[in-house]
Amino acid sequence: MPPKTKEKGRKSGTQKKKKNLSVALRRDESRRAKASEELLKQKLQGLEAELKEARSEEKAIYAEMSRQHQALKEKLETRSNQLEEEVRGLREQLEMCQKEAKAEREEAEQALRERDQTLTQLRAQVVDMEAKYQEILHLKAWCLQGSLDQLLAKLRAVKPHWDGAVLRLHAKHKEQLRQFGLNPLDL
Repeated sequence: MPPKTKEKGRKSGTQKKKKNLSVALRRDESRRAKASEELLKQKLQGLEAELKEARSEEKAIYAEMSRQHQALKEKLETRSNQLEEEVRGLREQLEMCQKEAKAEREEAEQALRERDQTLTQLRAQVVDMEAKYQEILHLKAWCLQGSLDQLLAKLRAVKPHWDGAVLRLHAKHKEQLRQFGLNPLDL
């Protein structure tokens, strides 16, 4: 039986070595795991710091973009209000100009009607004067048959009156034509 013990002893020595090797391996693995864990913790802390910084930058960027957006919105609203005011002002000016143009057109039309009426009156007076001159000519012809001297005397008596009246009437009508922008010589 003693040899059996030796074998057991050998086995136990080998087993002890295996056991020690196993413990050493476990210890190495444990140390490596702890080192990996520390490394991962450091990396995690670094990533968390980067994430925190990224979030902080994101918030800052968002805040800046919001501020710029608000500023742009206010600027656009101000410009929109200015343009609306300009449009309102221009519409009022247009309306006023249209009213003035209408009033001026009506005034010009009235002036033209008055001018036409005056011209019609003047033409009627010219026709009337021609008829009177014709009457005088007929009267002259009649008087020639009778008493030419008597007629001439009457005409001489009436002529200054007629000449004065004609000159006044002629001057009056010339002035009226000038007031309407017409040249009496063109008629």
